[in-house]
Amino acid sequence: MKMLRTALAFFLLFVGSLTALASPVNINTADELTLAQEISGVGPKLAKSIVEFREQNGAFATIEDLQRVKGVGPKLLDRNKANLIVEESAESTTSTAE
Repeated sequence: MKMLRTALAFFLLFVGSLTALASPVNINTADELTLAQEISGVGPKLAKSIVEFREQNGAFATIEDLQRVKGVGPKLLDRNKANLIVEESAESTTSTAE
C-alpha cells in the first residue's frame, strides 16, 4: 500500500510538472484543436467560435477581448489567464505596401 501511494505521488508530481511546462496559448494564432486542448473549459464548439470570431473581427488586442466571443465569460477567462497571451500573427504584421 505504501508503495502504491509513493507511485501515485510521483505520478501526480510528473503530471503537474508537464502542466507547468506547457507553453502559453496565443489566442491570435492558435487553431481550434490547440484552443480546445489547452484552454480549460473550451471544447471543440467554443474553439471554433473563437477562431471564427477572430477571422471575422480581426486579432484580439487584449486577453479580455476574448470575452467578446459568445460563451467566454469572466470565470473562464480568470481560470485560464495565466496560460493565455496575445501577440499579433505574422499575417497582421506583414506590410502590403510595395
